[in-house]
Amino acid sequence: MKPGHPVTRRDRPRRRPVDWERRLYLTAHPFAYPLLRGLARRGPIVRVPGLGVVVNDASLAREVLMDGETFRKDGPGSPGDLWTPVLGPSVLLNMEGEAHRALRRRLTDLFVPSYTEALCDRVLEEPLGRLGDRLRRGETVDLVDAARVMAAAVISEVIGLDARTETAWRDLFEQGERVVSMVSLRTRRLSPSQVRRAREVLDPLGDIAEKAYLGDESTVMGRMRALGLSREEARGAAGAFFLTGTETVATFIPRLVALLHDHGRLEDAARDGALLGRAVEEAMRVTTPTPVMLRSVHRAVTVGGVAVRPGDRVLIATHNCCRAHGPFDPDRPHPPELRRLWFGAGPHFCIGYPLAMAQIRRVARTVLVAAPLEITERSAARGVLIPTYRRLAVRSVRAREGDAA
Repeated sequence: MKPGHPVTRRDRPRRRPVDWERRLYLTAHPFAYPLLRGLARRGPIVRVPGLGVVVNDASLAREVLMDGETFRKDGPGSPGDLWTPVLGPSVLLNMEGEAHRALRRRLTDLFVPSYTEALCDRVLEEPLGRLGDRLRRGETVDLVDAARVMAAAVISEVIGLDARTETAWRDLFEQGERVVSMVSLRTRRLSPSQVRRAREVLDPLGDIAEKAYLGDESTVMGRMRALGLSREEARGAAGAFFLTGTETVATFIPRLVALLHDHGRLEDAARDGALLGRAVEEAMRVTTPTPVMLRSVHRAVTVGGVAVRPGDRVLIATHNCCRAHGPFDPDRPHPPELRRLWFGAGPHFCIGYPLAMAQIRRVARTVLVAAPLEITERSAARGVLIPTYRRLAVRSVRAREGDAA
């Protein structure tokens, strides 16, 4: 460029695209997230005073998760401390040993793929039809709101609620969000007032779930009775499904679409079902819906060269384990140690995985039919446990061009 030559738009250096995933995490956890990522540079496993033993490596994380006798969810500093006061002592989130294995065996057939596929087909047919129609007409759609509606519709069916409108589903989602938002990456246990507020939300839902448990065996709650669960176990399971089954799906779907859009793969995924399947798994890795997992040590062992002792708190930095594999790339296979680590491993692998995936596939396919899409507005959510968009507005480019023609 000659001296004095005016700078044109073409001459200006291109700005780096915004890393929206990083922005989502920083907005949700402005202090904890930089600390979490900083710990990734300290090595595969490191003892941090006041925090515990932090695992940043996928192979070591899987080793810990597979050993349910040494690393447990029912000791000090584990998820049991957090959720037992709210959900009771008999839910999979806070159990170990033979009691956990017995309950899990009874629940194994609850969410078999054939049942979850049929459930999602039935429950989501109408709301997905409305979503698809809006996109085909070229309307701007907030995928955050749409994903919340879909997730709440399914969980409403699971726990036996008679909620049939989008307004009712939004209200149900907001109730769960009020409970989950009490937890941060640093939370060890809920305060008495937080426990009271959580139970004000969950107890009425438990009453409804218990009534469904006593009713038709074709429902999820009725099937729990047929599988041999007690009323208390069924109530606890309904509460756990409500808290974990809505947030994961609702936060993931907008992030999946945004990742495909930002990496120029939306139309590819719309045309290729196999690519969409890989993209869902890869987006799960990048977004890491469970960024941290906690365990309590019950016997002395050595992990990755670090000695851990009974009473130690182990913090599995799942997000660090997953992001070490690199940026979003649905064409790159996952190594064995990373496979679905974000849903856990071993005795506590997420029992609701088939239900979550059935919902995600249906909503994603409906949205991608309208591709190419443009994102007209987006913003990050504050005060949430799982990082997510506050709003992600999309519109079909094809529908807009058709209107212009």
